[in-house]
This record gives sequence, C-alpha cells and structure tokens, in this order.
Amino acid sequence: MVLTGGLSRISLQFMLKYVIDGGFPVYGRLRASGNKNAALPCLAAALLTDEYVTISNIPDIEDVQVMLDILRSLGAKVERKDKNVWALCCAGVRDSRIPEEAAIKVRAAILFAGPMLSRLGKVELAPPGGDVIGRRRLDTHFLALEDLGATVEINNEYAISADKLVGCDLFLDETSVTATENVLMAAVKARGETIVRNAASEPHVQDLCRLLNAMGGRIEGIGSNVLRIQGVSALGGCEFRIGADFMEVGSFIGLAAATRGSLTIDDADPEHMKMCKIAFGKLGISWDVIDDCIHIPAGQDMRVVRDMGGMIPQIDDAPWPGFPPDLSSIVTVVATQVDGTVLIHEKMFESRMFFVDKLIAMGAGIILCDPHRAVVTGPSQLRAAELTSPDVRAGMAMVIAALAAEGRSTIKNIYQIERGYENLSERLKAIGARIARVSDD
Repeated sequence: MVLTGGLSRISLQFMLKYVIDGGFPVYGRLRASGNKNAALPCLAAALLTDEYVTISNIPDIEDVQVMLDILRSLGAKVERKDKNVWALCCAGVRDSRIPEEAAIKVRAAILFAGPMLSRLGKVELAPPGGDVIGRRRLDTHFLALEDLGATVEINNEYAISADKLVGCDLFLDETSVTATENVLMAAVKARGETIVRNAASEPHVQDLCRLLNAMGGRIEGIGSNVLRIQGVSALGGCEFRIGADFMEVGSFIGLAAATRGSLTIDDADPEHMKMCKIAFGKLGISWDVIDDCIHIPAGQDMRVVRDMGGMIPQIDDAPWPGFPPDLSSIVTVVATQVDGTVLIHEKMFESRMFFVDKLIAMGAGIILCDPHRAVVTGPSQLRAAELTSPDVRAGMAMVIAALAAEGRSTIKNIYQIERGYENLSERLKAIGARIARVSDD
C-alpha cells in the first residue's frame, strides 16, 4: 500500500512543469537543505540496529521518500518526528527483498545491499534506477562485497548472500561513493578489521562514517582515502544530524551569479566549498564567508580569469576534494553569462554534457567537443525555450538558464529536478524568481 501511494506521488510530479519568466535577478536569503547524498545512506544504515535511529536535517525530496517507502515495505517503523526529522526502527525487518517498483526509481536502492547483507545475510534487488548520465557500473560494489565473503548472483536481478562477513584489506577499483558506503555498512559489524583503500571521501561519506560511529562503530581515517573499520558485534540507536548539501549550495551560488543577483545562504558548511570557490573564481565569481553563511554579492566582474601566459582556463571535475561532477552542469550555464572563454571538462560521465544542445538553442556560445568537453564563450543573451529535464543537475542548470534568459520558458519532467532540491519553486519565489509550478496540460 505504501509503495502504491509513493508511485502515485511520483506520477503526479510527472504531470507538473515549471513556467519561468526570466531576466530578473534573485535577491535575498535562504537556508541550505540537508545533504541528499548523506541522507540516503544514513537512512539505509538504520537497518544495522534494532534500536531507534533519529536523523535530522533530512531534505524533503522524492529520493528520500522512495528510500522511506522501501524501509516501510521491509517492515521498518518510520516516524516523522518534526520537519526534516525522521525516526527509524528496523527491529521488525525480516524481508530481504527490495521491491522492484521502488528500486527502479532511485539509484540509491543499491545502498541497501551492505546493511541488509549484514542484517540478514542476504538481499535481492532489481537493478536500481536514477539519473541517465552515462554508464554507472556497479562492479565495484559487488567485487568489494565478495572480498568480505559475499556471493553475488546476477540474472534479471541481483541476489547477494553471505554466511558470514569477514574483514579484509581491500582496494576499490574506482573511487566510488556508493561502493565505499556499501562497504562501510557491510564491514562495520564484520569479523575483524577491514581496510578500505581508494575509498571515496566526500562530505556525505564522512557523514555516514560519523553516524556509524555514533551507533557504536569503530571507523578511523574519516575524510581520507584509507578507512579502517574494526568490526563490532552490535550497533545501537542514536540521534544524528547530517550536514548541508554542498551541491545545492553550489547551485544557488550559480543562480545568483547567472542572474547577476545577490544571495546569502545560511547553514552552508563553507568549509566544503573550497574547491568550488577556486572553480567559480576562474569565472570571476567570489563570495564572502560569515560564520556558517555564504554571501554572494551583486555587481561582480564576471570575467574569465586567464591562466598564466594568457591560456584559456579549464574547469574539470574529480573525486573529492576535486570539483564535484554534479556541479559541472551548473558551472556550464554560469559560464554562458561570463565575459571570456573557458573549457568545461566533465571526466566522469559520458552523457552528462549532452544537455548543452538546449543551451545552444537558447543562444549560448558553446562548442561541444566530445561527450566530456565543452568550450563556452560568453556572455550570451539567452532566449526563452521549452525544455525537458534529463537529470537532476542538468534540470537545475536549465532552471538557472531560464531565470537568466529573456522571456517565458517552460521545463517539463520536473520530477527529475525535485528528486534533489527541496521545495524548489517556493524557495526560489521567496528570493524573487518568477517561477510557477503548474499542471502540464
């Protein structure tokens, strides 16, 4: 019953679109939401104990709701204690099968593999869904779980089982965030010590480590690429608050810059924005840090800063602490409004840059060199257009482009945007954006 309601909720979102009147700067103040990519593994980690785990600063977005639907379907008690606060008790979880209709809606369904394997010794799930941004292999997950003692069978679905999990010294074949998180959740109660080398170290991975330690885990090396996990026999309940969503913060910085407005972002965790500040700085965009707030002033130069010797600069993504790949789409739109030429190099996903054909149709000066590289020359006066969001970050980039453009734009498939941005249209309206969320007739 829960899942049916969840699917109806999703179907409703497919029937909505944004109507945006562009050409007006945004001004004001807003608060950063909790980190979506921390919330999803932390929700899955509640399966590792029979006691209550209460997590605050959980963003109210579709991906979170799907994860909660899955937990309910498995037999967990899921209680909303307050705005953005959820209490979870998994004492009644006995079912090892992740419902297919939910798994295909969110890629994060794969995050149930590690904790379910630890809890029940088995898990069955369909190939997970998520953004269509290129090949997103799961080999790293399965190879690492096999190193811990699991057996993986792949047919039309994934069936993973283990009589026992035993710690080991393993090296991930890629610096995968979700594979690192799955290994952490499988290893935290495994027998002996597990060393994870080439581990991802993003802020959301750090949040999961801290949650597991708050539950009684013993994880060292948090924030580095080598994690040491001493297995414990049991974990307990706790209360935990996740950090700010630096992807959202970066998106709002891009929004302020592209519309030539001014924003103050509260609870922004500025320490996570250092590489972003370097990347945006190449476009002549800076901000001030006041306590835990970021202030983006109006009237910035917005001019590409050439590399030494007058070379065209490059903004390229990389695993943490490099520039986040999820912000490549955002910085591409911002570059269309900046005086000068810059190369955007998205190394990690071969389909993420394909949305730029929509920006070109809007009047952007972009040459797509190949699936990974785009040369952007600005500033360009963007024109309104009818758009369809292909994924969460490109969708947000389209919102920014529409707000910077002249005229009225429409964006369909906003489900893909609202998977990652909490109450987006209302929050944007509060800072002066002319955006309406309406039925798509």
